[in-house]
Amino acid sequence: MEGRRALVTGAASGIGRAIAERLVADGARVLAVDLEPDADGPGEPFAADLATREGNRAAVDSALERFGGLDTVVANAGFQHVAPIAEFPEDRWDALVAVLLTSPFLLARYAWGALAEAGDGRFMAIASAHGLVASPFKAAYVAAKHGVVGLVKTLALEGAESGILATALCPAFVRTPLVEAQIADQAKAHRVSAERVLEDVIVAPHAVKRLLEPAEVAEAVAFLLGPGGAGFTGAAVPMDLGWTAR
Repeated sequence: MEGRRALVTGAASGIGRAIAERLVADGARVLAVDLEPDADGPGEPFAADLATREGNRAAVDSALERFGGLDTVVANAGFQHVAPIAEFPEDRWDALVAVLLTSPFLLARYAWGALAEAGDGRFMAIASAHGLVASPFKAAYVAAKHGVVGLVKTLALEGAESGILATALCPAFVRTPLVEAQIADQAKAHRVSAERVLEDVIVAPHAVKRLLEPAEVAEAVAFLLGPGGAGFTGAAVPMDLGWTAR
């Protein structure tokens, strides 16, 4: 990643922060985009509301202005809402689809010329195992993650002639604030105690009964964005502790 110019969204915490840290450590310049960026975090902080077209455009424009180009985009930003379909708030559906699916599309659209000009541009979406399988009470998240896998496949086909590679990494549950924040809602939806959510709900579909760590996901991202990942494009890469092997 030495000398690469990268934009990473959701970079203030969790998976995004770990990715930004790893890419910076490997020699990349990173625009660390978040709704509330951490001034002391890895990379160069940039505040943007990725639920809007203007926020996505501003993030790409800032990376181009600061770095003089852009050859790597990691669309990672996201959040969760857990509720039965009959009770799922319509505004939460709109917001989740905007951040998890429309934002990656807009980032790709606005950065496409720069990625093509680079000659070896890379686009990666952190799609989650929920881009491959479903869980109850997560209608918007699952739908958006399935959508972003389809988006990446299309980007790979359109970008091949210009040297742009596009992949979707699909991790199982990761030890992040996003997972911790849904414990109460998961307990309510599944009618179990909060103390039982981790074992009975969250890691239940994993063949290996543990959470992934953010640094593990960042390691996989670094591989896929580096020379070893040159053969991956249009792929949804499972990192799911055996979840989809069932």
